[in-house]
Amino acid sequence: MKKLTVIQTLPALNAGGVERGTLEIARALVAAGHRSIVISNGGRLVQQLEAEGSEHITLPVHRKSLASLWQISPFKQILLDIKPDIIHARSRIPAWIAWLAWRKLPLSNRPHFVTTVHGFYSVSFYSAIMTKGERVIAVSNSVKDYITQNYKHCPINNIQVIHRGVSQQEFPHGYQPNQQWLRQWQQTYPQLQGKKVLTLAGRITRLKGHETFIQLIKQLIADGENVHGLIVGGAEAKKQAYLQEIEQLIIKENLSQHITMTGHRSDIKEVFSQSDLIYSLSSQAETFGRTVLEALYLGKSVLGWNHGGVGEILAACYPQGSLNLNDTVRLLNKTKDLLHSPQTPPIINQFRLDDMCGQTLKVYEDLVSTVTC
Repeated sequence: MKKLTVIQTLPALNAGGVERGTLEIARALVAAGHRSIVISNGGRLVQQLEAEGSEHITLPVHRKSLASLWQISPFKQILLDIKPDIIHARSRIPAWIAWLAWRKLPLSNRPHFVTTVHGFYSVSFYSAIMTKGERVIAVSNSVKDYITQNYKHCPINNIQVIHRGVSQQEFPHGYQPNQQWLRQWQQTYPQLQGKKVLTLAGRITRLKGHETFIQLIKQLIADGENVHGLIVGGAEAKKQAYLQEIEQLIIKENLSQHITMTGHRSDIKEVFSQSDLIYSLSSQAETFGRTVLEALYLGKSVLGWNHGGVGEILAACYPQGSLNLNDTVRLLNKTKDLLHSPQTPPIINQFRLDDMCGQTLKVYEDLVSTVTC
């Protein structure tokens, strides 16, 4: 197979699942001997990306405004200069810029155009760009169903499900952090000592189930359970009002001694290792549910609503953790069951990172090897 040049584009390289997936594919491209380039507005992950052998081109492809149309010509020039084999768009604004730049190229000079649908976007002309790839990667079967139901123009043969994956090396079953980390953790959060730690992880945004989690902890404490709730995740500037709502609700329910908010943490593996139960309580279906899979890989029990990608993961890997949406009575009872009779997940071989990377690179290679007229 010839050496490929692949450009991935997304708004920025800060935190998030899309960003992490971009770095994982970039790393796989480099390992396979291909040239990997990412176009974004930059961010704290650029240093890691470049250290792992990829190139980064900074371009403001993140603004949700008509001003972003000014980036079409610069993007086109990049395509003319680099002559990539593949453009892989991972978000709507960068996808529009890339697609409009791509359309301006002569047919003979156009690279192959690939998109990944990471979210259940609002159904609209604006979102439809994510279904215009020669290959449209869906990160779960739930996402494929969303595409086929809402974008009839997208040929079903163009859609390929490639579940996101987790590395067994990065998230080994039974993992325990080193003593230095443990000492720091215990010093920072002494209130967790001797408690069963129940953890809800994810960005502080509405619909993630924080209120449900708080009410669950309230009921468990009232019932005499020796638990402490941990809310892990940061809040962006525009979510500060909601963060304050959550903080005030904890105070109102007299749970300040029973729930800790850690803010953003980059050591989720270590945090999960010190948790007894992990929760996924989003009222809006997740497209995949990576933190659920990471917890299960570590051998941690997970309770979550059985919709979207989380439902798919739990059905395949830990069905006893799957609960009907908003069934808070079952949530409480199942929590108590697992606190008193733990059911450790087995070692998981599904949804592997190596499979995700291999299948994505095969999409690129198959497209390039296709004879076009």
